[in-house]
Amino acid sequence: MEDLLPPESVVRLNDPESGLRGFIVIHSTVLGPAAGGCRLWQYADEAAASIDALRLASGMTMKNALAGLPLGGGKAVLMLPAAPFSRTRLFDAFGRAVANLGGSYLTAEDVGTSVDDMALVRSQTSHVAGLPRRPDHPGGDPSPWTARGVFGAMQVAVKRRLGRCLDGLTVAVQGVGHVGFALCELLHAAGAKLVIAECRSDLAARAATRFGADLVSSRAIAEVPSDVFAPCALGGVLNLVTAASLRARVVCGPANNQLAAPEVGDLLAARGVLYAPDYLVNAGGIINVAGEYLSWTEGEVSTRVDGVAARLAEVLDAAERDGVTPEHAAARVAYAVIERGGSAPAKRWLAA
Repeated sequence: MEDLLPPESVVRLNDPESGLRGFIVIHSTVLGPAAGGCRLWQYADEAAASIDALRLASGMTMKNALAGLPLGGGKAVLMLPAAPFSRTRLFDAFGRAVANLGGSYLTAEDVGTSVDDMALVRSQTSHVAGLPRRPDHPGGDPSPWTARGVFGAMQVAVKRRLGRCLDGLTVAVQGVGHVGFALCELLHAAGAKLVIAECRSDLAARAATRFGADLVSSRAIAEVPSDVFAPCALGGVLNLVTAASLRARVVCGPANNQLAAPEVGDLLAARGVLYAPDYLVNAGGIINVAGEYLSWTEGEVSTRVDGVAARLAEVLDAAERDGVTPEHAAARVAYAVIERGGSAPAKRWLAA
C-alpha cells in the first residue's frame, strides 16, 4: 500500500568519534510519540540506510495504529561501522541523539541490537524501552511477544484459508534469529513440520537439531512445497518473481515490509494466497515495548498481544466483504485510526 503520510522529520546521525552514522525518522506523532526500534545493520551507503529507515518508520505508524496503541511511528537505522568500534560509545552517542528529540521518539531494540544496548541508551535518555526485565513487568527482549502474536495470527489465517489447525502442516520459515526461533518453538509444539532457511550456519544447525527441521537455502525457501510461508528475516522477500513461484497458500510472518512493492499483494491475492499483513501480525513486540513505557501490567500486555489474532480476523472479514486484498483492508483500518487523530492525508486516502 502506498504511503500517503509524509514523514514529519528525518534526523541524520553523524558522530565520527563513536562511529555513529544513520537516521532517525519520525514518521507520525498524530497518535503519540513516534515509537519504533533501533536497527544496526550493514548498509551499502547512507542512501540505502535512509530508504530502509523511511519504510520501517512508515510501517511503525501503521502497526501502532492497528494495534490500538497511543503511539505514532518512527524508526532508527544505524550503519554498522566498518572498523572495530565500541558499542558503549556508539549507543551512548545514539542515546544523546534520542534525548535531543525531547520525547518525540521512543526507541527500543530491533535487528542487530539488544537489551544490553538499550541499557546503554538509557544512560543518556529516558525515552527507551526494551530494558532488562523486572519480575511481573513488561520489558526485556520483545522477540517472544512478537512470535506469540504471529503464531496466533497464523492460526487464524490457516483456519481461514485451509480450514485446518497447524498440526501436521508444513511451515517454511525464512530466518531463525530471535523472533524466528521463538516462532519455531511455538510451531513445533503445535505439531507443524518445519523447513528452515538460515544463512548463519550455527543458527541453522541449532534449529535443525531442536525441531527436526529440513534445511534449504534462502534462495529456495519460497519455492519449497509448504502450507505456510513465514518470512522472519529482512524485508522485501516477496517480489513479483518470488510471489509468482511461491508454493504456500498462506503467508504469515514477523518480518517487516515483506512486500517489495504494493502490486505484489495483488498478485498473491490473484493466485489465491492469503497474505496476513506484516505490520498487523508482528505487533507483539511493540505492544510489549508500549507496556513497559506506559507502565502496563504483564497481564495487560498478554491480553493485547493475544488480540492480534482477533484483529487479523476482522481485517480478513473486511477484505472479503469489500472485495479488496487484506493489505488494502488493513491499511484502511489503520488510516481510519489515524484520521480520528486528525490526519488530513489519512482523510484524503479514505475519501478516495
